[in-house]
Amino acid sequence: MAAGLLLLVCAGAVLCSAEAQDSYDGLPNYYKKGVDLALEQLNTHAGVHHHFRFLRSLEKSDIESGFGVRYLYHHFHLKPTRCAKGTAHLDPQTCPFRNDRPLMDCAVCYKTAGDEIETPPSPYVHCIQKPRLTQEMRTTRTEHCKKMTYNSGAPTLLAVSTG
Repeated sequence: MAAGLLLLVCAGAVLCSAEAQDSYDGLPNYYKKGVDLALEQLNTHAGVHHHFRFLRSLEKSDIESGFGVRYLYHHFHLKPTRCAKGTAHLDPQTCPFRNDRPLMDCAVCYKTAGDEIETPPSPYVHCIQKPRLTQEMRTTRTEHCKKMTYNSGAPTLLAVSTG
């Protein structure tokens, strides 16, 4: 009985890990660019000691303004892994999740052309541990993305209803 329960728990852990991987793999390339930008920012931060992986999207907004130009907003969670930062020849997407650390809550907004991030405007990335995220921070994120100016005259990202 105990061996069967252990097998069931292990199978569930593998499925959860695969599901998170599928979530990242299932993102369009232009959303992956924003997730990668947030991961790059976390990996260069001195206070972060482990790799993170994409867990799930919470909110997405995508405005296509023509000629392959998109304005994107993506709110998502990253989950810490057991792999230490600086590990050589490591594919972070294969690192097992750890459950003893809080999720990282991230919001990014940026402009892409041909699936590449462009400036101006400069991409905005804000990640913070989920328990530390305040309503004021959420408001600041939203306001920053609303105020980003676009040369094409496109509507702001957060003014469009995504249903």
